[in-house]
Amino acid sequence: MTTVRVNTHLGSVQHVRGLLLEELQKQFGESSIPVVQHPALPDVLLIPMTGPRKNIERQQGEVIVGAQCGNAVLRGAHVYVPGIVSASKFMKAGDVISVYSDINGKCKKGAKEFDGTKVFLGNGISELSRKDIFNGLPDLKGIGIRMTEPIYLSPSFDNVLPSYIFLQNLPSTVVAHVLDPQPGEKILDMCAAPGGKTTHTAALMQDKGEVIALDKILTKVNKLKQNASLLGLHSIRAFCFDATKALKLDTTDGIEGGPPFLPESFDRIILDAPCSGMGQRPNMACTWTLKEVTSYQPLQRKLLHVAVQLLKPGGVLVYSTCTITLAENEEQVAWALRTFPCLQLQPQEPQIGGEGMVGAGLTLEQLKQLQRFDPSVVPLQNMDTDSLGEARREDMIWLANKDCIGFFIAKFLKCQSTKAKVSQK
Repeated sequence: MTTVRVNTHLGSVQHVRGLLLEELQKQFGESSIPVVQHPALPDVLLIPMTGPRKNIERQQGEVIVGAQCGNAVLRGAHVYVPGIVSASKFMKAGDVISVYSDINGKCKKGAKEFDGTKVFLGNGISELSRKDIFNGLPDLKGIGIRMTEPIYLSPSFDNVLPSYIFLQNLPSTVVAHVLDPQPGEKILDMCAAPGGKTTHTAALMQDKGEVIALDKILTKVNKLKQNASLLGLHSIRAFCFDATKALKLDTTDGIEGGPPFLPESFDRIILDAPCSGMGQRPNMACTWTLKEVTSYQPLQRKLLHVAVQLLKPGGVLVYSTCTITLAENEEQVAWALRTFPCLQLQPQEPQIGGEGMVGAGLTLEQLKQLQRFDPSVVPLQNMDTDSLGEARREDMIWLANKDCIGFFIAKFLKCQSTKAKVSQK
């Protein structure tokens, strides 16, 4: 499924759904592609993908793209020039080209042919010649191959309704609803880029209150600001800042109204923590090392320390990751409950994912209060346009809830102040 979150700050869900149906008709002609409103996530629309299509004829001319670019093409994107690694020797603008993903990262930039492991993504029309693509101009960033026959037929959202919709994985849209922000509150998103949860939170607050967004990479912060502006949201203030240092323990001056912050400054906090990302889909390349995977737990705990101290008594902390490891999810919840007696695990609404995984010492009752999205529970299946027309709405929603990225959500309530403990340190 393609999951689209409607920016309810600028338009109603039904109005935007109508605009989307018009756009899909332009892209797919007479083929009837449904747009389904999620019953538990009222600002989320679901658009099913069809595929894999097996009758696409492979072309003599080839373009090899990097694994990340390949993942994006599977989700409906065209091929942009920076993602192209190699192209056939005599490729010209206007040629019909077969596109492949170099899943092992072995293809050399600028190569004229590649015999390594590659995955077929479909066919497209070249917008540029090979010479244009590899002429060394760093500012060449537009579409290189316009996909005309992708193996998975998914809508292209390049510059489609940019002020009305935000492409977001379904579990990510659950986070802001679980947070349940209220107008007038002060909210912190600690690791915010690219801003999906930040902008969702601001929209749910009707853009009334203050949403502080932190990220330590400047280009990502600038992108977040751009997204907020595009969506017409004015309650968001984004800062390039390391969230592990966001707690102010003395009276030294910081950025006016910005980080670092005094203890107990926020009504609600989102900590969508840096993680190993093992739940991300599609993902055709495994690049993780054991050292990298095990490096995230200490960083997540450092961030949790800061989050708990910045949260007001009675405030809500939502912790999430897009990974599937026990160490970064249920073990972190068990550790937080042991380390911070002021925290209580809370039931979540809406509850769409499954319960937590055993093995971290949490009780069965506590596991039921967690949400774990595990796509491995759904067998891989083909979907064509005919079966799409016959699919029941309930079946599509069930599939959307299950066949998504791997994700984890925990919700905590802070029951008492931690100020006394902070001042003693």
